[in-house]
Amino acid sequence: MSIQDFLQYISFEKRYSKHTLKAYEHDLSEFSQFLVDEFEINNPKAATAPVIRSWIVRLKEEGVQTRTVNRKISTLKSYYKYLLKEGQIAANPMHKIPLLKMGERLPVYIEKKQLSEYLDHEIDNNDFRQVRNRLIVDLLYLTGIRQGELISLKHNSVDFSNKMLKVLGKRNKERIIPLSNKMIDDIRDYIMLKEKTFDRTIVDDWLIVTNKGIKAYPKLIYRIVYRELSDFTSAKKSPHVLRHSFATHMLNNGADLNSIKELLGHSNLSATQIYTHNSIEQLKKIYNKAHPRASTNN
Repeated sequence: MSIQDFLQYISFEKRYSKHTLKAYEHDLSEFSQFLVDEFEINNPKAATAPVIRSWIVRLKEEGVQTRTVNRKISTLKSYYKYLLKEGQIAANPMHKIPLLKMGERLPVYIEKKQLSEYLDHEIDNNDFRQVRNRLIVDLLYLTGIRQGELISLKHNSVDFSNKMLKVLGKRNKERIIPLSNKMIDDIRDYIMLKEKTFDRTIVDDWLIVTNKGIKAYPKLIYRIVYRELSDFTSAKKSPHVLRHSFATHMLNNGADLNSIKELLGHSNLSATQIYTHNSIEQLKKIYNKAHPRASTNN
């Protein structure tokens, strides 16, 4: 019951999201099964630090990514901290178990030329699906907003007169993103087409809707982005890759890091600084291509 008590605790008292709750439940179930199978330990409260380390080693041997292993370690850290707080264990077995070191992983992005080719190709402006799909990719790339933020947009999120987009980000923090004249016109045309396509009495104010006129959902957005860009790039394609592309292209074209931080809705600058690595790589390519002595052997 300690696991169920813990899950209720993080759900009702900590108010963790359903997604996080599901991940914690999966990790603890997987860990509990490991304890039974390998050590015949039926209660996770009886697990020791060496036993827990053996699970971590098993995960790495099975090829589980370091980021995922660290999430599982964090789950156990929270769980055993809770047990200690509740007086159900005398010592925390996770006390001296650190997170694994992460290798540097640069954000994946799509080349400007490929995105331009997609955004410039002709579509049928009277076909709702084509117009909506184009707008989804366009908005994600031109504003850098998250997939969830896109789904949460309503008609009144767009300030047509001031050419601004009001976005409700993490922790309900609102930020303002400027929109181009073309984007304002495209959104206005899309809304008119949406209202023409669907009965106004059943269509609510969600900006992005399904083919049936109801609020969009994450899998739909992902599928649309992947399919729309498949003919234009072989690179990884997802809503988050478009967010990376926005930040990388902004930085490469001279935008300062603080401005990008505000546009992305990052709470601190360290989260934004990873994009400087891509910028440096771009500068290296330019230097090696353009400088007459760049390729000279010393």
